[in-house]
Amino acid sequence: MDRISLDRREWLYRFIVYLAGFFLFWEWLRPLEQITDTESVTIFIVYAAFCFFLSFLQLPWYLSIPLKSVGLAFILDGLFMPQRFFSKSWFGYFFEHMQYNVQVMLDYQWWEMTPLFRSLLFLLLLWLMSYLLYYWFVVSKRINFFVILTFIYLTVLDTFTVYDGKVAIIRAFLISLLVMGLSSFIKELDRESIQLKGKRAYQAWLLPLLVLVFSSTVIGYAAPKQTPQWPDPVPFIKSAANNVGGSGDKVQKVGYGMNDSKLGGSFVQDDTPVFQAAAQDKHYWRIETKDTYTGKGWVNSDDANVKEFSSQSELPVDTFSLENVKTEERTATIALRDNATFSKVVYPYGIQKVTQSDATSFEVNLKTGVIQPFNNGKSIQLGEYKVEYNNPSYSFQQLREASGEDPQYIEQSYKQLPDSLPERVVNLSEEIVAEEDNRYDKARAIEQYFSNNGFDYDTQDVAVPGEKEDYVAQFLFDTQQGYCDNFSSSMVVMLRAVGIPARWAKGFTGGEEIDSITKDDTDYNVYEVTSGNAHSWVEVYFPNVGWVPFEPTKGFGNHTDFYLEETEEEDDSEVQQNLEEKLNEQQPEKPEINQEDLNPGSSSNAGKSVFSRVTFWIGMGVLAVISVVLYIYRYHWLMYIYKRRFQRDPNKENYEAAYHFLLKALDDKSGMTRTSGQTLREFSKEIDRHFQSNEMGILTHHYERLLYRNDTENQPWDKVTELWENLIKKALS
Repeated sequence: MDRISLDRREWLYRFIVYLAGFFLFWEWLRPLEQITDTESVTIFIVYAAFCFFLSFLQLPWYLSIPLKSVGLAFILDGLFMPQRFFSKSWFGYFFEHMQYNVQVMLDYQWWEMTPLFRSLLFLLLLWLMSYLLYYWFVVSKRINFFVILTFIYLTVLDTFTVYDGKVAIIRAFLISLLVMGLSSFIKELDRESIQLKGKRAYQAWLLPLLVLVFSSTVIGYAAPKQTPQWPDPVPFIKSAANNVGGSGDKVQKVGYGMNDSKLGGSFVQDDTPVFQAAAQDKHYWRIETKDTYTGKGWVNSDDANVKEFSSQSELPVDTFSLENVKTEERTATIALRDNATFSKVVYPYGIQKVTQSDATSFEVNLKTGVIQPFNNGKSIQLGEYKVEYNNPSYSFQQLREASGEDPQYIEQSYKQLPDSLPERVVNLSEEIVAEEDNRYDKARAIEQYFSNNGFDYDTQDVAVPGEKEDYVAQFLFDTQQGYCDNFSSSMVVMLRAVGIPARWAKGFTGGEEIDSITKDDTDYNVYEVTSGNAHSWVEVYFPNVGWVPFEPTKGFGNHTDFYLEETEEEDDSEVQQNLEEKLNEQQPEKPEINQEDLNPGSSSNAGKSVFSRVTFWIGMGVLAVISVVLYIYRYHWLMYIYKRRFQRDPNKENYEAAYHFLLKALDDKSGMTRTSGQTLREFSKEIDRHFQSNEMGILTHHYERLLYRNDTENQPWDKVTELWENLIKKALS
């Protein structure tokens, strides 16, 4: 068979087999959205299809590598890059990320890798898999290994995670049986030198295969099945893991994350310092809010209002009315550590101005409250900066008497609930507030509900909602244990269910006081805030007052100041006493999970898997490195494989494969390509002249005897193998 001009049958065979390989690989990508915090999986699937297509075309490396690289850069730009595509600032932003992540890897802080870098590694893995599957499915026609790996992968996910792999296993079975049957059919034709003529001949051979595949699938799906004969292995594995010092439930690492679309799962504690703050009082350190509850987590609606302000301007992050709320002017100094994985400004309520020499401007999202610093149009991370703010104090009487209609934009954005929200959540919320007659007492009733009804703060055994389960409903009625995300999300949803505008806020709690200093005749407390202080809480809207923080998480105190006016009735003293007791609770502050910055991975819902995110991304990185090394040295290890195969079974098929491998090595490594119309004998003479030997002529002579005479008897195979190996080594050198 001429290796230059593939006939139509061979081309069609390659296309069908490689397409089947892509669909099998697709089954590896489908579960990522459920078992990890990875979003936009469709983009990665499209890039994988692009790489598979280029690999099938077998373009020269100087075309395929640039094309795949541009596609990779285009995806990273669309997902992460705020700068103009391929501009100077774009490359600067990219190389800054590379420098940071390389240092993170050198420090073995794998979980600190940024989403951009993790996505880059994942895209490179897709690139390498397109080549690897082309070799397995098309070149070597050895598809069984990947088929087995696919079934192992799907069954493990189906057993140990929330991913339902029933349909995926059926699809994989159908594809695998078809491609294995087709592969065996083609190899049998080649081995026996059978020439089929006309479509009817192919139909006579292929129709039985198709009937067998589809009938097996239908019968297997429809036939009655026994119940499981073995006990569930998951509890045993978890128990074994705990006995050796690990825990299968600790699958995420605590810290501030940006992706909250899929909440749930356990996490491990992390007391790595993030920043220090010098302030007169302990505060919530706010970063952002989110307005849309999806049933699984939180996202922001698309109507963001981002404006740019100079570094000397007052920042319009107005969470309350300065006219109607009692405030006191304060300043605080915040010093971010180098290991902080976010560049957003951390600030207290009532922020007015941020001062820092490196920042020339700030972008403020007026809806979410995110403040992003810039230096000459380039996003930066602030080191040490000063914050000027008006510290608010809220009157109990004013909050109880707050009345009037909510603004239209408040109604539209902060009373949203998904259509899938179970009715029992609404019924419970209405039951809790039934005896209250004002917005504040209704909010307090829901806030206190969690402390008085058997809910537990837990980070070790936290459930993840299934595909058809609601995150809040699962917490309220099924598990009743979780951490801040569970408590805060539930309170926001319950408030909205009774018509009260509320939103989900996140950032850090006050931290631990470690020192005190005096500056400009003012005493400051120095607080150290760690990843373990990452937290989420609730903000409730009151007409003519604004947004007021509430703290539903059991064991946590509200850092907000409230006061009783002198005109308050005496019976309000009990309310004040109860509130002060709550504020004085000083149990360890345990924050929300990191939903994005620890994966693929990523984005975080990784509690769905027995394997931790760290292990997942380390394994992916190691696989990528191994794949690169294998690709670079592919001719060396492939030479060993072909040699061993031929020595074990010196038949026509193995010798033909080894000879074609030699031709490809000569083409790729020595630039000696057989031209169209050139016979093998003519080409072998050209090779021998180049290397000043007669090895290629001898190998070609034996190849022709096998090809045309099928003569395998009395051949000096040991000598032939030695000549073949020597010639490949010359080509590689």
